[in-house]
Amino acid sequence: MKQEMTSADVAALVSELGDGEGSLIDSKIGKIYQPAPDEIRINLFIFGKGRYNLVIEAGKRAHMSNYVRESPKTPQAFPMLLRKHILGGRITSIKQYDFDRIIEMGVIRGGIETILVCELFSRGNIVLLNSDRKIILPMKPVTFKGRRVRSGEIYEYPEAQLSPLDVDANIMSERFLSSDSNVVRTIATSYNLGGVLAEEVCLRAGVDKNTSAKDASSEEVAALSKAVTDVFAPIVNHELNPCIIKKTVKDELQAVDVLPLELTQYSDAEKEFYPSFNKALDEFFGKKASEEVIEQVVAKKKEKEDVFERRLRKQQEAILKFETDSTRYTLIAESIYGNYQTVEEVLSVLEAARDKGYSWKDIWDTLKKAKDTLPAAKAIVSIDPAEGSVVVDLDVVNANINVRKTIPQNAQMYYNKAKKISKKRDGALIAIEDTKRAMQKREQKVSKRRKAVFKKHWYDRFRWFFSSDGFLVIGGRDSDTNEEIVKKYMEKRDIVFHTQVPGAPITVIKTEGKDIPETTLEEAARFVVSYSSVWKSGQFSGDCYWIKPEQVSKTPESGEYLKKGSFIIRGERNYYKDVPVGVAIGLDLGAETRVIGGPLSAVQSNGKYVIEVMPGKFNQNDISKKLYRMYVDELKDPSFVKQIASPDRIARMLPPGESDIRK
Repeated sequence: MKQEMTSADVAALVSELGDGEGSLIDSKIGKIYQPAPDEIRINLFIFGKGRYNLVIEAGKRAHMSNYVRESPKTPQAFPMLLRKHILGGRITSIKQYDFDRIIEMGVIRGGIETILVCELFSRGNIVLLNSDRKIILPMKPVTFKGRRVRSGEIYEYPEAQLSPLDVDANIMSERFLSSDSNVVRTIATSYNLGGVLAEEVCLRAGVDKNTSAKDASSEEVAALSKAVTDVFAPIVNHELNPCIIKKTVKDELQAVDVLPLELTQYSDAEKEFYPSFNKALDEFFGKKASEEVIEQVVAKKKEKEDVFERRLRKQQEAILKFETDSTRYTLIAESIYGNYQTVEEVLSVLEAARDKGYSWKDIWDTLKKAKDTLPAAKAIVSIDPAEGSVVVDLDVVNANINVRKTIPQNAQMYYNKAKKISKKRDGALIAIEDTKRAMQKREQKVSKRRKAVFKKHWYDRFRWFFSSDGFLVIGGRDSDTNEEIVKKYMEKRDIVFHTQVPGAPITVIKTEGKDIPETTLEEAARFVVSYSSVWKSGQFSGDCYWIKPEQVSKTPESGEYLKKGSFIIRGERNYYKDVPVGVAIGLDLGAETRVIGGPLSAVQSNGKYVIEVMPGKFNQNDISKKLYRMYVDELKDPSFVKQIASPDRIARMLPPGESDIRK
C-alpha cells in the first residue's frame, strides 16, 4: 500500500494547484495549526470559492483536504511562528523543485516575500525561508552530512536526481554501466521514480525488470528511455486521469495506490476515478489519516480496558499460526524431496525453454496447451515471472519453487523457514509466561487496593458535616434547599444558625433531643459564616447567631414580601461575634469512603488527610483540582481517589467564591 507521494505525484499536484480551476495563486493565508508532529494545516481563503484547508505532512503528502484532524488545544511553537510571518499573506507561486519531492510556495505579506518549502521525501521537513533563501524557521532543526536545516542557515537542496522529463538514452546508458543493481532499481533510484513507475517503464519497454543494468543492450536502453517519456507524457501535457487503485487484500477490497494517470500494470485492477488529482490524494491519504486517528482512539480505549488479556490473546494466536506455518513449511520441504523427479522435470523444461529465448508468457501459454501430453506441464500450477518462481503441485501440497535454485536449495529454504518460525514460537512461549506473570502481579496489586464503599444519605443534597461531638449539621446550597430544610427537615428540638448579613445557608443542628455542647455550637457558627457571602467577599471573619425553630417564619409583616429561600426571624438572637472563617477538606475512610468538608476541628475528628483552605484567588474548579492532585500524590492510588474524592465531589464541599490552600 502506498505510503507517500512520488515525484510524479508532486508534479501532477503542482500542475493543478499552480494553474487552472484548482489554482491556489492569490489565495489568502489564514490560521495555521499543527495537529500532528510532522503535519501542518493551513486555512486558505480562495477568492470566489470560500475557505479551504491545505494539509502538508512532511515526508509524506500535501493536498487540499476535507478530512482534517482536530486542532490541538494548545498551539505549538512552529505554527505560531509561521502565523507571525505569513498569516494574512497571499500565495504568489507554487513550484516543484527539479522534479524532486519538494514543493516551494511563494508568499507575500506587506511587501515582504517568503518561501514555504515542503519536503515530501523520507525524513522530510517544512521550512520557511526569506527572499534570500535564508532559513527563518524549520519545523525540525536537523543536521545531515553536508546539509544543515537550521535557523539562520542558507537553505540547501538535497543531492539532485536525474529528471524523467529530460530523459536521455546516453545518460541512462552511463548510469546502467555504473550500476550494481538490476534495471528496475536503477531506474527507480536514478530518476527518483519509485518502484511502481519504474516497473511501469520496464513493462512498457518490454524489458525484464530483473535484468542486470550492466547487461542491458543499447536497444533495451533506447526502449526504456522512450517508455519513460511515454509514461510522463500525460503530466507534461496536463492530460491527467486521476484514480485510486483497489485490490483485494485479506478478502477485503482496499485502496492500495493513488495515481495521476493510468498504468498498464493496473489494467485489470479495479479503479475509482476522480475529477482532480488533488481530490484523489485527499480520498487516499486524507481519509486514511482520519480513519487512523479513530482507530488509534479505539485501540487506546481497548488497551485501557484490558491490556494484558488482549496481549495474551494475540500471543496465543501467534503461537497457533507459528505452529501451523512451521508444519506446512516442513511438509513442503519433505514433499520436494518426495517428488524429486517431478520437480527436476519441471525445472528442466523451464530451463530449456528459457535457453531458447522464450518469454515467460510464451512458456506459460505453451504449458497450458501441453497439460494433457506433458507430465511436467500438468504439475505446474502457475508461473511468477517477476519473482522467477513456479508453483508446482506435489500431490499433498503446492510448493513455490525458485527456478534459479537447485532442488536441495529449494527444500532447504523451506526447512530454514520452518526452523526460523520454531524459534519465533519459542520466543512467543516465553513472552506468554511474562504476560501471565504480569497479570498475576496486577491481580495482586488490585486485591491490595482500597475499595470504595458508598452509601446514600438524605442529607447528601445539602451542605453538611458531623461535629466533633457527633451531631449532624446541615445547610442549604441555594434558595430551594434553604426552603426545603425549613419545611421538611427542621424540627422543634433543633437549633438554627444564620449570619447577620444576607447570603448565608440556613444551618440546622439536628439535636435528636440531646443537649448540644459548646464545641458543636462553635463549629456550626464557623460553618454558617464560612459558607456565606463573607467568604465570597474575601473577608476572614463575620457575625452570626442561633435561634430556635419556632422563631423562623415564612409570614412577612403586613405589606412586605418574602422571596423564595428567605425567612422572618422573630425574637431574641444568640450572637457569635467575629467568627473566623475556615474550612477543611478531608477523607472519611471508615465504614464508608467519601470526601468530607466543614470546620477544621470537625473534619479532623472524622477524617484523614485533612487540608485546610481559606479565602484566596483560585476558583472552585481550580482549587478542587489542586486538592485532588494532592490526594493522588498522598495515597498513590488514583483510581480510589477518583471514586471518592474527584474534583467534582471536592467542589461540593468548598465554600462559594475563590479559595486557597492554607500553608
